[in-house]
Formats: sequence, structure tokens, C-alpha cells
Amino acid sequence: MKREVFESQKSFAGPKKPSMQRRCVGHDYTDRMMYLVTMVVEGRRPLFGTVVGSSQAPTDSDEGPRMVLSPLGQRVYDECMATPVHHPEIGVVALQMMPDHLHVVLFVKSKMEQPLGMALRGFKQKCNQHYRELILGVPSVALPTQQTGLQTARPKKDRRGEDRQHGLLFSRGYNDKLLLREGQLQRWLDYLRDNPRRLLMKRERPDLFRVQRGVMVGGQQFSAIGNRFLLQRPVRLQVQCSRRLTDEEIAQKQTWWLEQARAGAVLVSPCISKGEKTVMRAAFEAGLPLIVLQENGFTDLAKPGGRRMDACARGQLLLLAPWAHHNERLTIRREQCMALNDMARVICEV
Repeated sequence: MKREVFESQKSFAGPKKPSMQRRCVGHDYTDRMMYLVTMVVEGRRPLFGTVVGSSQAPTDSDEGPRMVLSPLGQRVYDECMATPVHHPEIGVVALQMMPDHLHVVLFVKSKMEQPLGMALRGFKQKCNQHYRELILGVPSVALPTQQTGLQTARPKKDRRGEDRQHGLLFSRGYNDKLLLREGQLQRWLDYLRDNPRRLLMKRERPDLFRVQRGVMVGGQQFSAIGNRFLLQRPVRLQVQCSRRLTDEEIAQKQTWWLEQARAGAVLVSPCISKGEKTVMRAAFEAGLPLIVLQENGFTDLAKPGGRRMDACARGQLLLLAPWAHHNERLTIRREQCMALNDMARVICEV
């Protein structure tokens, strides 16, 4: 099975600058494939509308989290949904507009004459026309094709030298993810549907979701997301399990650690071995307080994924990263495992 890779790996000439917008190495973007595409408004301006409601309300209620589109947001939404009219080989599976970005799941159903990026570039060009008309008050100049939706773009050279502060709606490039695994599509759809609620949660508890830099613990500096007050709990216990432990031995240790956590202890671990993952997963499911160390750091706009975000909102979870963020999917090295376990031990001792 191919790995899900959204950016180039390190080249022979040395590591590349981290970027979420590099394409998947070796993939033919004219082939049949399903994608999750994300585009961001230049300067992260909330031009597409507003998220309203309460993160605690049921999604189908009057107070449920939802996106209210601005006139520009509605134009962009309509352009995206019109894609199959102009590109029958591309289907729109799901679209989630957010104030300063959009997520869309696209299905390239048959071989395309040009890469998907050409259609996406054309979509941006048409959205630029709406932006100039509605936001800048500049009369729209129709493209030669007079098409809407994800149309084919003009040659890339026509875009060079364009002033990004006067007339361009989206930031350069986009992020794409390839559908490669069973169950991945449903996770995408759940993520898109949950986006408004997650934004409201961040607004309601900004202290728990903002990336915090320079958090010092026992002489080690971390980046952090979540409840930093867990570091002040009087009892913190390291969860460390040898890979040689049997399932029965792991179960016995799990029973003890969960009893301590229910009594007020915070469990601390990088969750490397099978036993550590099993214990920490059980504690997470039980709603017990956890500090998780991870090898990969955080971008400035990072936020916890999936159920971890709910755990952060409850104050149950703190994520700590001692090293910088990287986009590559790297296998953790033995020396890194040892270092993370040492850090977990120090966190429990200070």
C-alpha cells in the first residue's frame, strides 16, 4: 500500500524547507483519484462568512455550529459546486466553507487531459473576479473561456508579477491529500462536517488551543497545546512499558495506572511501545488526565486532531513537543525514543 505523502521527501541535495503545499512525489495528477483540497484566503482574512452557534449545541439544532456565508463566500461556494458542469471528469463529494479557507473533497473519476492543478488554478482565477467585484469594487473582466467553476486556467505565465495585495483572493498554492486507505474518506467527511464546531471551541477556550512556545519543564523547552496546568498536578506518573511484556502483563500494569489516574495522578508518556499505547488509549477513553510527548512539533496554526480536540477542551490533555515541526512522515529513531522517555521521567520528577 502506498503511503499518504503530501510533500516531497528530502532531496539528495539536502532537506527542503517545510511546506504543506508540495505535491505527492511520483503521483500522476491526471489519474483517477480522490483528493482533499484546502485553499486559504490571502492573509487569512475572514471573507467567506462567519461561524455561528455554540460548540455545545447539537449540530441539527437552531444553536448548532454552522457557517453563514457572505456574498463572496456564496459566490465561491457556487463556483466550486459548478465544477462537474465544466469538468465532467471531476466530481464534488463534499465542500466545507470556513471564514478564511475552504476544504473540498474532489473525485477525479477518469483520466484528465491536464493535471488537476490546472483546473484548481482556473477556479482561483474566477474567484478572483468575484473578489475584485464584491470586495474591491473593480468591474469583473471575464476570462476568455467565459466559464465558471473549476475551469481550465490561463497559462501560468499570465500570473507572474501580479500584485498579491490587489486582486488575489487566495494564497498561492493549495494543500492536497490523496485517498489511499480504507476508512480515510469517512474521516475526511467527519472532519469537514466538524470544522465549524472546532472553530467555535477554539474561540470559546483559546488558551487550550493556542500553540504555546518556550514551555520550560526540567530544563527542557517544549511547544505545547492543551492544558498546561496538568504540569502542576502534584502526582505525575510515567507510563513506560518494555516491548517484551506480554498482553497479560500489560493489562496488569494498565489496571494499576488507571487506578492511580482515577485517584488524581496525571499519566505521562510518548506512547511508543505497544504497552504504552494500550495504557494511554485506555486512559484517554476513560477521560483521565494525560500528558503526551510527541516527536513532531507544531506549526503556528496547528490544532489537535479528531477527539484530541475535545479532550483539550475538557482540560484532559496536554501535548508536548521538544523538537520543530516537519512535514515528512518520518520513522522515529531509537535515540529519539530514549530521549522522549527521559523527558517523560523528568516531567514526573520535577
